[in-house]
Amino acid sequence: MHNIIIRPLLTEKMTDLTEKENKFGFVVDVNANKIEIANAIEKKFEVNVKAINTIKYKGKLKTQFTKKGRFSGKTPRFKKAIVTLKEGQKIDLFGEV
Repeated sequence: MHNIIIRPLLTEKMTDLTEKENKFGFVVDVNANKIEIANAIEKKFEVNVKAINTIKYKGKLKTQFTKKGRFSGKTPRFKKAIVTLKEGQKIDLFGEV
């Protein structure tokens, strides 16, 4: 089985959602569905998942102009999952830091 959870999302908006609505954000595998994501979160963090919302982002074409000329590239595509936990449960993302 492939690795489903890639990394947590640590932004100001996700921090506000975590504090107010008990929601946590993760960057997940593009091909993972909601059931696989829920099972991976429950297994890794030992919590109960109430709901999952997913958002797919397409890669963008970017162009950068340098002294040596023009450089074109593409940003990677990714999928974001916002996980809502049941009341009274939390995920400790920082551990013993």
